[in-house]
Formats: sequence, C-alpha cells, structure tokens
Amino acid sequence: MPIASVSRDQIARFETLSPFELKAELQQIAGEHESRTAFQMLNAGRGNPNFIAPTPRAAFFALGQFALTVSRENAEWDPELIGVPEKDGIADRFDTWLTEHDGEPGIDLLQRTLRYGVDELGFTPDSFVWELADSIMGDHYPEPDRMLHHTEQIVHRYLVQEMCNRIEPDSPYDLFAVEGGTAAMCYIFDTLLENRLMHKGDKVALMTPIFTPYLEIPELDDYAFDVTHLHATAVDANGVHLWQYPDEELEKLRDPSIRAVFVVNPTNPPSVRIAEETLTAIADIVRTDNPNLVIVTDDVYGTFIDGFRSLLSEIPRNTIGVYSYSKYFGATGWRLGVIAVNQDNIFDEQLAALPEDDLAALDRRYGSLSLNPRAIKFVDRLVADSRSVALNHTAGLSLPQQCMMLLFSAYALLDTDDHYKHETQGLIQRRLRLLLDGAQVELPEDPNRVGYYIELDMLSYAERLWGPELSQYLQDTYEPTDILFRLADQTGIILLNGGGFEGPAWSVRVSLANLRDDDYVQIGKSLRAVGMQYLDEWKRSNASLTQPMVIPADEQP
Repeated sequence: MPIASVSRDQIARFETLSPFELKAELQQIAGEHESRTAFQMLNAGRGNPNFIAPTPRAAFFALGQFALTVSRENAEWDPELIGVPEKDGIADRFDTWLTEHDGEPGIDLLQRTLRYGVDELGFTPDSFVWELADSIMGDHYPEPDRMLHHTEQIVHRYLVQEMCNRIEPDSPYDLFAVEGGTAAMCYIFDTLLENRLMHKGDKVALMTPIFTPYLEIPELDDYAFDVTHLHATAVDANGVHLWQYPDEELEKLRDPSIRAVFVVNPTNPPSVRIAEETLTAIADIVRTDNPNLVIVTDDVYGTFIDGFRSLLSEIPRNTIGVYSYSKYFGATGWRLGVIAVNQDNIFDEQLAALPEDDLAALDRRYGSLSLNPRAIKFVDRLVADSRSVALNHTAGLSLPQQCMMLLFSAYALLDTDDHYKHETQGLIQRRLRLLLDGAQVELPEDPNRVGYYIELDMLSYAERLWGPELSQYLQDTYEPTDILFRLADQTGIILLNGGGFEGPAWSVRVSLANLRDDDYVQIGKSLRAVGMQYLDEWKRSNASLTQPMVIPADEQP
C-alpha cells in the first residue's frame, strides 16, 4: 500500500536531491521500519563491498613488522626513539627475515613480490626493499612526489594487465597516485581549466547513465560546462535494455566544439562494459573528426569482467585514465587511486601550442617549480595543482598508502590463475542470480554485463508485461521514486534511483556487493511484492481489465 508519511509532492521534491543524499531520507524511513518490526534494514544503495582481499593485507602487516625490526637495529637513543631503515644490506636482511617467518600469513606474497621485482623487473634489491620498508614506516615525504619509483612500475604492470587486457602501450603511462578515484576527478577537472586546455562554459559530453558526481560537477559555477548527453538507449529485440550506445549517440562526438567526454566504464549504475565496437567507433571519431577530444575514463569496475579493455588502451593519446582499488580489493577506506596519462599525449602538445599570453600566465603559476616551467608535463602539473602549486614539495599520496597499492597490484599480477578475480566475479554473479530468482525475473545473457550493480527499469518491465496502459497509469499516478519510499517504509530496503544517474526515471539501482547472499533473495521478493501492489492498484482503478498481456517466459526481461 502507498506510504502515508510522505506525499507525492514531498517525493517530487526529494527527487531533486543527489541519489546519495536521497538515500539519507530513505535510511530514516527504513530505520523506522526496523524499529517497529523484526526485520533488519538492508541498504543495497551503497557500493561499498562487504568482501576484502586478505592476503595483500597480511603481507602489509608482516612487512610492517620487518620494517620495525630493521629500524630497531638502528637504535642510537632510547628504545622508544629509534632510527629509520638503512638501505645498505637491507635486501639480505629481508631475505633472512622472510626465511625465519616462512609459513606465516603474508610471507609468501612478500617473497614472491621480492623475486618479481628483482628477477622480472630488474630492480636493485637494496633499493626495492628499502622503498618497501621506508614507505610502510611513512617517515619521509613522497619522493618522487608523483609516485614512488618501484611502486609506479608494478602498478603500471597491473594497469596494463587489468585495464588494457595485457596489451602493452606503444609508450608507457605516467602514473600519479592519488587519494582514491574521487580525488582524481577533482584534480583532473581543476588542472584542465588551470592550464587553459578547457575553459569555463566549454562544451562537454557525458556518456550516461553515469556516476552522479560527473553530472553535478560540470554544473558548478567553477566550470559551468555546456553538457551534451550520450544516452545508452540500445535495447534488444524484446525491448530489454542493453545499456549500450547506438551510433546516433556516438555521432555527437564528431562535433569539434565538444572539448571533452567523461566516461565510466563499466558503467555505473548499469554495470555493463562498453562494447568493443563502441570503443573502436570512438577511436575512429577522434581520428577523423575530433582529434583534440579530451577523454576522461573512470574504470574502477573493469576488474570484475574478463578481458576488459579501457579507452586508455584504445585511444591512449587522448585519454586520462582513472582507476581506484576500492571496489576490487574491498579497500574504500584506504583511498587508493591512480591517474594514468600516456607519455605520448595530446595534453603536452596542446600546452605547447597555447597562445603566448596563456603561456606567460602559466609561467607565473609554475615558475617557482622550475627555471623552465613550459617544460613541466601535464601529469606533473596535476601533481602541483593538487597542492595549490606552492605546496608541491609536499605533494603525493602517503607512503603507506602507496605501499598497500603496490601489494594489491603485486598480488593480482602474481595470481596467474586469476583465482581472486574469479572468486569476486562469482560472488557478484551469484548474488545477481539470487536477486532475479527472488523477483521471478529473467535477464537475457549479456557478455558485457559485469553485475557489480544492476539497474532495473520498472516502467519498461511493466509496459512489456502488461502493456502501455499500466505504464501510463504509473506515470500519471506516482512519482518515479515512489517505489524507493515504499520499499524503505514497508521492508526496510534501501535502493537508489536510476534517474539520479541520468538513467531511466523509473529505474532502480541495486548494489550486489555489500550485503549477504541471502539478502538478495529478500530484496528480489520485496521488489516483486511492491510491483504487485502497483498492479493491484491499477486493476482497482480499471474495472474493465480482465487478463494480463502474457509474453513467453524466454522473452521476459
């Protein structure tokens, strides 16, 4: 039954909020449900996973013990005031220590990481081990400020493996370690404007649906971008969303006045990999019609599907890549992210071609960093701008965070059977199956479906199953987010509105990462129960209705 505590007008006002702010209102309603029933609130609106990777964490804590051990050996003062790790001979000391602790949690990964760095990447043993020990102690400013030397090389290998489907770029990427994907977004937006590569009011494109901040940031007065949406409107023969981009949407990018396009791939909330043919089509558009197009791609969910390939790999010269370790390793609290810019890129070329007045202004901005500020690369300007230039000497991600990033990367690189990858993929696919079973809904197989989230278009489903009359009734009678308020009030379940991500207004986003497996059966059942409420209300308003429009089971969404 409709909830009595929130009117349609109130629901309409709530729809103006970001989905993540609307969630707070739903939590309050769901909390009231929890207080008056025996059922626990189920928040499937969050993307924070409830699984973690234990092995690299065990290695991190073991490495910390080694770093303390060698630091105590450098004691000159009181036992509570010890020195820092010494570089000379530290690799032999580490090898001995690892042998002494063989079999303990995390030791095997440390042993294999050491061999990988020395044997595969040619690292000098003492330099590599000292970086590990010193970084985990966190006793220095980051040096280099953009990213530690050995860490960058291992993370580079990881990104090529996971974001580029193991296809080596013609030129390597320069990496900048940052405080998660959110910091990367802020730094990129600001540096593009500070360096006159984009200007306030410029025309940009968003490939939607998309993570809400990419919708909200361009509207801020700081940027005031003129936004064009590329809609993922493709459907199959039965009208089921494929969440792919038809050619007519991609054609919008041929307009050279569009300075940048912002992409989340795999998408959020549909959680579908952008098709390979779409990547090829965008590359063709860039090559033939819009060679100066700036591409910013956020690929945090790429690890949850085999064979993922980013626009960073397809169009490396034009693309700024953003990756976060948060979801794959269950590490949102670590704030680990990286920005990747290919060494052969349009950004440095465009900087060199700026008008002299702009170049002179940028000379003043970056003049305190170099006697030749015009030679400062775009990626290093990102670093400087992240600390308002004047604090560039203290820029960079904290060293313990970079150490954890290295260990996460090494863990994936050394997992040659992709055991961890297949376990995480299997977990979210199992939860998707449980959700759909509970809802008594089928989805056609889709090789591009990732499934970290699922976006369900309730209006589209109702129209396909019952016809346009029910669809029109729902639109005339209720707000698109009415279903979210019913779920929160009646079941304590919290979902997010797909319309807040510029998806279909009547769609809902379910996170498949953050609850127990069995909870998804309950969410599916509750979605179905609320759907049946709408159906019953429609029937009561339409006395002439006798039979539903029945479609074959294999054609149902």
